[in-house]
Amino acid sequence: MNKKWMLATLLAGCISLGWAEEKTSVPLPKPAQITWQEAELTAVFHYDLHVFDGKQYNQEYNRITPIPDMNIFYPEQYDTDQWIRSAKGMGAKIAILTATHETGFALYQSDVNPYCLKALKWKDGKGDIVRDFVNSCRKYGLKPGIYIGIRWNSFLGVHDFMMPQDGTKFQENRQAFYNKMCEGMTEELMSRYGDLAIVWYDGGGHGPELGGADILPIVEKYQKNIIFYHNSQRADIRWGGSETGTVSYPCWGTYPFPYSHSKNQDEIFKDGNHLLKTGDPNGGYYMPAMSDTPLRGYNGRHEWFWEPGDEAHIFPLENLMDMYEKSVGRNSTLILGLTPDDRGLIPAADSLRLAEFGQAIAQKYGHPFKQMGGQGNEYILSWEKPAEITHVVMQEDITQGERVRKYILEGKAGKKWVRLAEGSCVGHKRIELLENPPSLSALRLRIVESADTPLIKNLSVYTK
Repeated sequence: MNKKWMLATLLAGCISLGWAEEKTSVPLPKPAQITWQEAELTAVFHYDLHVFDGKQYNQEYNRITPIPDMNIFYPEQYDTDQWIRSAKGMGAKIAILTATHETGFALYQSDVNPYCLKALKWKDGKGDIVRDFVNSCRKYGLKPGIYIGIRWNSFLGVHDFMMPQDGTKFQENRQAFYNKMCEGMTEELMSRYGDLAIVWYDGGGHGPELGGADILPIVEKYQKNIIFYHNSQRADIRWGGSETGTVSYPCWGTYPFPYSHSKNQDEIFKDGNHLLKTGDPNGGYYMPAMSDTPLRGYNGRHEWFWEPGDEAHIFPLENLMDMYEKSVGRNSTLILGLTPDDRGLIPAADSLRLAEFGQAIAQKYGHPFKQMGGQGNEYILSWEKPAEITHVVMQEDITQGERVRKYILEGKAGKKWVRLAEGSCVGHKRIELLENPPSLSALRLRIVESADTPLIKNLSVYTK
């Protein structure tokens, strides 16, 4: 058989199955970034010593004040399975744990940080919350992630990554010790717990060029397919510019820098974090935005850690749905902060609200009336009898990058096409909510500007 013919036949088969990627003029996501955006909903669990002190959390105070007695940490009903079941109730696909936070206390068996679970009376010093958390994630089908807080450490007196600066050899040696400890914790956490979906350094991680720890090579050594967030060398996602659980529109998944905000801060933070919020459709790096907020952030509160008597500040369901539509529906991933209490459990009220949230998403978005996909500039869905259309979901095939730059959504009312909505960014997901739901017999999506051939993975319409 002719070898050239065989090669051509094999290549044609690969293309027909979608194996061969076409050339594209836009940045492409890494596999981990695709996993991140497809997750859509992520939970981050904040747990630290001050959950047990009976006082209202004060970030400014807690960053500079050591906890007098670490043995107040004693969760008698501790159950990470229950934590993850609660996160799964809302539909989360990824869960993140604060392995260390602002106190500097480590929730695992560290060999380099003596201020850790080894020093406690709880579980005779043998507890490993990171281990239990990761195991619970895998048990219930969530991808685990770890948050490492090295920017602040009230126990060692670290402020914004640095020991007190006095120019002495003593300070220089202490900084070198702290950097080495941060590198050691990174190695422990990246090497002991299997594959991780994300590592999140709170406020970033100063690299050695800024006097901080050299963390990135360690992460890359042990975790080949991880979301790294972030330092002055690399960021795979970016902060969406607020802690409201929403992003502005448009919110492009591309960005002009390989880091999110460790450098060029004047440009990145100007105009109220405009660049972080919107991204850049012409940016050369794929870096989608996250939308983060605590579940207990309603009515003037913003609590990442559990406090007694705070149930009234759990976001109502309607607020959570609004967040979903203004984060996931605007090409972002929603990160919801969950708060285990001093018993070691997610409180019942929080867990119930998460379940209600997951059910509401499934009810509203789980069963499209009509849907299609394809490639090109025009897509038409039609049906026999007119129906009231309430919302529309559009999704690009982001494995081939964000290509759409401007779209128009139209509906057929009688014999006429009427404009329903228009926009720019689609990306992983764009949700259009239609006011005064029109009675239509067809829906048309027209891509009027694009950076390359539009590839629409999903166009779905929904009725009342």
